[in-house]
Amino acid sequence: MSASTPQQGRLAHAPIVLRGGRWWLDGGADSVRASDPAFTAVLDDFALSMAAADQAVANLLIRQDEASSVDLGGRR
Repeated sequence: MSASTPQQGRLAHAPIVLRGGRWWLDGGADSVRASDPAFTAVLDDFALSMAAADQAVANLLIRQDEASSVDLGGRR
């Protein structure tokens, strides 16, 4: 598990949940811990990629908001 991977959360609307730094396959009524190192490494990488994409979109939205608040004369 990478140090920058979150410790909790659901993965992209999937039945996969990260709890306490461990991945779980969530079936609603019961959960099964994902223990295969190759599988959990892929989940870690995917979670990091999703977090980076979310941050990139948030940054674009901030820049878009800043640009829309500046008029053509350069005044706010």
